[in-house]
Amino acid sequence: MTLYTESIEACVDHILDTVPGDIVLGIPLGVGKPNPLVNALYRRIRGNPSRRLRIVTALSLERPVGHSELEKNFLEPLVERVFEDYPDLDYVKDSRAGKLPANIEVREFFMKTGDYLGNETAQMHYISTNYTFVARDMVVQGMNVIAQAVASKEDTEGLRLSLSSNPDVSHEVVDILRASGKPIMAIGVINHKMPFMPNGAEVSPEFFDVVVTDPAGTHAVFAPPNGKVTVADYAIGLHASSLVVDGGTLQIGIGSLGDAIGQALIVRDRHNAEYRRILDDICVDGAADRDLGRFEQGLYGCSEMFVNAFLKLIEAGIVRREVYDDAVLQQLVNEGKAAGHAVTPELVKGLVDAGRLSSPLSAADVAFLKRFGILRAEVELRGEHLVAGDQRCSAQLLDDDALAYVCQNFLGSRLMGGFIMTGGFFLGPRDFYERLRSMPEHELAKIDMTRISFINQLYGDDALKRAQRTKARFINTTMIVTLLGAAASDALENGQVVSGVGGQYNFVAMSHALPDARLLMMLRATHDNKDGLKSSIVWNYGHVTIPRHLRDIVITEYGVADLRGQSDSEVVKRLIQVADSRFQAELIKQAKAHGKLEADYELPARYRNNTPQALADKLHPWMQAKLLPDFPFGTDLTEDEIHMVKAMKKMKHATHHPTELLSMVLKSLWEGKEAPPAYLERLGLAEARGFKEVFMRRLFANNL
Repeated sequence: MTLYTESIEACVDHILDTVPGDIVLGIPLGVGKPNPLVNALYRRIRGNPSRRLRIVTALSLERPVGHSELEKNFLEPLVERVFEDYPDLDYVKDSRAGKLPANIEVREFFMKTGDYLGNETAQMHYISTNYTFVARDMVVQGMNVIAQAVASKEDTEGLRLSLSSNPDVSHEVVDILRASGKPIMAIGVINHKMPFMPNGAEVSPEFFDVVVTDPAGTHAVFAPPNGKVTVADYAIGLHASSLVVDGGTLQIGIGSLGDAIGQALIVRDRHNAEYRRILDDICVDGAADRDLGRFEQGLYGCSEMFVNAFLKLIEAGIVRREVYDDAVLQQLVNEGKAAGHAVTPELVKGLVDAGRLSSPLSAADVAFLKRFGILRAEVELRGEHLVAGDQRCSAQLLDDDALAYVCQNFLGSRLMGGFIMTGGFFLGPRDFYERLRSMPEHELAKIDMTRISFINQLYGDDALKRAQRTKARFINTTMIVTLLGAAASDALENGQVVSGVGGQYNFVAMSHALPDARLLMMLRATHDNKDGLKSSIVWNYGHVTIPRHLRDIVITEYGVADLRGQSDSEVVKRLIQVADSRFQAELIKQAKAHGKLEADYELPARYRNNTPQALADKLHPWMQAKLLPDFPFGTDLTEDEIHMVKAMKKMKHATHHPTELLSMVLKSLWEGKEAPPAYLERLGLAEARGFKEVFMRRLFANNL
C-alpha cells in the first residue's frame, strides 16, 4: 500500500527506519533527481557515521559557478535569473571539493562533460557501462531505494503521476528487483514544475511505495541556456543535415551541434534554394549525391535524449512522421496501405491477410482496432457480430461480404495513437519546459517518453522497432578519431573520464544492424587547450570508445568521410581529406610510416584549403542573412551578456596562449578603450583599485 507523506523529513525518517544497514540510493540522470529529498537524506547520514550511503546515478547537474572573480560577478545575476530556485545537490558540492564523508560514496555512469577530470574520488568510482545496461548495473550495486521527481495531475479519477523526463531506467530497476524478490523502496517526490508527460511516462501512484507531496519538493527544473552555434558547428550540422533522408528516423544530442543540425534541417525545408547554395559552397566534391529536398513525408524522432532541437523540429512540422505501437500495422503503413494515415479498406484487408486479426474478431481485436481509430469508437462486439446503432454485420472478416460491409460502414477516417517522438529523458532551456507544460494534450500525446531499453536497442519488440526506424540516421559526437576509424568519445588517452559511454555504442550497433541506417559521427577537426591547437584526427590514441571495425561516416566542418566497407588506406585518405589542413602533412607522414598509405601518395589540391578562415568566408554571408544565426532557437542571455561573454572568452583563451596574451595586453594598454559603465558595474570593476583591477578593466574593454 502506498504511503503518502507531506514531509520530506518524514520520508527520510521512513527510509532510515525501514531500510536496515547500508542504503544504496538510485536516482535518475539529469533533471529527474528529487534534489530536496536527496539532500535531506545525505545530510542526515553525513551527520550519523553509523549509517552508510551509496548514491548510484549519472549526470548530476549544478548551477554554473565562476572560477575567477570576473566570472563569478558576471554569473551571479544570470544564474539567479535563469536557474531560479533550483537547489544544488550537496553531494556534488562536496565531491567537487574533495569533502565527501567516509561513510558516503557516489558512483556515476555518466558525468557532466569535463567536470571531474583530475577528481580522484569521482574517477575511481565511475562505472563504465552502456546505457541499455544501466538498470542491470544499478541493481548490481545492491540498490534498495530508488527515488525520482515526478509530475502530477488531479482529475476526476484522482491523482495521476508521470515519471516525466525519466522513465528511462526506473521501470527496469523496479521490475528487476521486484521480480527477483529483492527489497526495493520506490519513492516519488512531486515537483509541480516538471512537465506531465503521458504515454510510457505515466504510472499509477501504486508504482511507488512512498509518494511525497511536500511543497519543498517543487523547484525550477535545471535549464541550461542555449549555447552559441559557431561557424564550425554550422558546417558540421549542414553536412549532417544533407545525409538525413525524408521519411526516415532521426537521433541527435544536446548542445550547439544539435542546434546546428536542427536549424540546418529547418533551412533545408523552408529555404531550400538557399540551402542548396550553401551546401554547394561548403562541399568540396559537390553536393549532388546528398539529400537536399524538402521534407514531404517528415521525420520520426527516436532518441535517448529529447532535446530542444527536436521540439523546434516538431514545431516546424519536420518531425511529424507518425509511427504506431504495432509491428504489423506499422509495416502496412510503411507499404502505403494507409496513405496520409487514412484508414483504408486495403489496410483492414492487410491486417486480415497478415493474421493480425482473428476471425471472428475477438474483444481484443476490436479494442485494438478502436485504439488505432480503424473502427469508429461507437462500434461494439456483440457475440459474433459488430454493431453500431442500427447497423450490424458478421465479425467473420474472412468472409468477403462481412469485410466489405465493415469497410463501407464501420471504419474511422484517420489512424489514431501515433507517435512522432520517442525519448528516454529530456534536458533543455526554460522555454523548452514551458512549451511542454503548456502544450495541448493532443499534441503532447504524440510524444512518448519511455524505457531506454526500447529506444537504444533492437532486442525485444525487434519487428516493431525495425518497422518504425526506417532510414535511421543516428547522429553522435566524438572527441578523437584515429586515421583507421576508431573513435574516443568518453575519456582521455590516460583513462581520465570526460563524460561516459552513454548510449553511443547502442546507436552505433543499431546503425549496423538496420539495413538502411547510417551512423553519423560528428567531430570538430581541431581542439584548443593549454597545450595548444591539436588535430582531432590522429594516427592513434590510447583510449577507444568505438572500435575501428564499427566505423561508418565521420563528419567534420570540412566535409564527410564515408568509411563503411572501405580498405584501411582508403579510410586514411578520406579522413585526411576532412582534417584541418595545418595537420594534414603530418598525418600523411605518419600513415606512410606505418604502411597504410602508398609512398607516392599526394593529397589532391582541392582538400588543401581546410582552414577556419576559408570556411568562415563561405558561411558568414549566410550567418549575416540570419539563415544561420548565432542562437537559432533563442537564448536566455541578454544582448549585453552576449557581448560580455564574447570578451571574457577571448580573455580566457589568451591565458592559455602566452603570445596571444602578450599581444592582447600590449594592445589594451596602447589603445586605452573603456567599457560601458553597466558592464563594469556587473563585473565589479566600476571602482577599479590597484594595478590588477585597472589592468583587467582595460583588457576586458579592449576585447568587447
